[in-house]
Amino acid sequence: MTFQTRRSKLPITVFFTIILILLGGVGYIYLSPMFEQDKPSISADEEIYWNLKTKLNIEINDSSGLKYYKITFIDGKRNIVLNNEIYSDVQKSINIEVEAPKLDMFYKGENVSLVVEAVDNSKWNLLEGNKAVKKIKVNIDTKKPTANVLSNSRYIKRGGSAAVVVKVEDKNLQDSFISFNNQKRFELIPYYKEGYYAAIIGWPMDIEEFKRVNLIAVDKAQNKTITKIPFYIQKGNVKVDKIDLSERFIKNVSASVLEQSFEKIPKSLEDIFIYSNKDLREKNIDTIETVAQKAIEGKMVEEFSIKAFKRLRGSKRVADYGERRIYSLNGKEINEAWHLGMDWASVKKATVRTSNVGEVVFKDYLGLYGNTIIIDHSLGLCSLYAHTSSQSVDVGDKVRAKQKIANTGATGAVFGDHLHFGILAQGVEVNPIEWMDRNWIKTRITDILEDSKKIIDGK
Repeated sequence: MTFQTRRSKLPITVFFTIILILLGGVGYIYLSPMFEQDKPSISADEEIYWNLKTKLNIEINDSSGLKYYKITFIDGKRNIVLNNEIYSDVQKSINIEVEAPKLDMFYKGENVSLVVEAVDNSKWNLLEGNKAVKKIKVNIDTKKPTANVLSNSRYIKRGGSAAVVVKVEDKNLQDSFISFNNQKRFELIPYYKEGYYAAIIGWPMDIEEFKRVNLIAVDKAQNKTITKIPFYIQKGNVKVDKIDLSERFIKNVSASVLEQSFEKIPKSLEDIFIYSNKDLREKNIDTIETVAQKAIEGKMVEEFSIKAFKRLRGSKRVADYGERRIYSLNGKEINEAWHLGMDWASVKKATVRTSNVGEVVFKDYLGLYGNTIIIDHSLGLCSLYAHTSSQSVDVGDKVRAKQKIANTGATGAVFGDHLHFGILAQGVEVNPIEWMDRNWIKTRITDILEDSKKIIDGK
């Protein structure tokens, strides 16, 4: 090969070498973490409500780390930088608490927005990094919701029930409910006319001390109104019942209830009973509350009528509501539980009839309660029939007063054939004795509801 031929091939070799170097450089830029192209992630809703008192939380994340961020308040008249920071060290995730700007106390604010800008540490974009910008629409709302009590029962006792009617109003209302001691929540049910709500509440037996019942309303800007619901407190007695357990009962009944509930059976007799009587009971109560809560969803109640509930015909009362049962095994106290219904015993497989019209919302095996039926009577009030041997209704059925729905039995955790009858206020088992008293129902519940209608109508 001549010198001239070799010289003519040199530029071609150099050319391909340069191309390979360029391709390698481009590949390095695209594949290197230093040149990542993902913009920072800004976690915030597209539209928010702000009362200009609470702090807003905004989160920014980036895999290569953040270099800089800025948050600006814009309303067409002013641009106010609320937060900004430049980072010298790597910050892959930051949470920012944004305080409102100093504004006039009567500031209303229209067409307000927050603009969040964030730049990362990437060498992309000619070493400037990736930039993300998010515009958040801000609705300024500094007014608290209206939350007034129109009418309520004067008295309540531990385990007892009461009626409450309220007015709640706010154009940006987010949530409203009744709180018992800040421990138990009762939902408000639309009642009679728009903007008005009613609830039948209960004082749960597991809450010993009465502190305060509040009507709470919160809007989307987190403005909150808390209104006290006044009650006079009546004392109630607690009966203690000590029960000695046999090994036979735990093996044949408690273990069987766990097995039928698809629960794991512990090894020791003590653990079997405790798991059945405590843990499974909590699950059963959760189921009851879920069923009762679902029954009230999305329903406007214009009229509420209820008759006194009747005892199982020809029966003897074998257990009261509100008994504190203490269970012992071989002389050792191992567990306690509340009995939250009335137990009535008659002949075996006695006919169970309803006292009021309603809709069947539950029919199934329910652990300690055995085969159980729950009937919704409106306004969050339900009746419960447990330990039945057979049932004559299905979920969704509308039942009449005095209609046969079941036969008594010995299903669940029981010593013998009987009916456990319960009354539920939004799933809380309350004292059935009150609901078996016609005068109590009139003076404590239905009169309260009817009086509130007069207030609503301005009479």
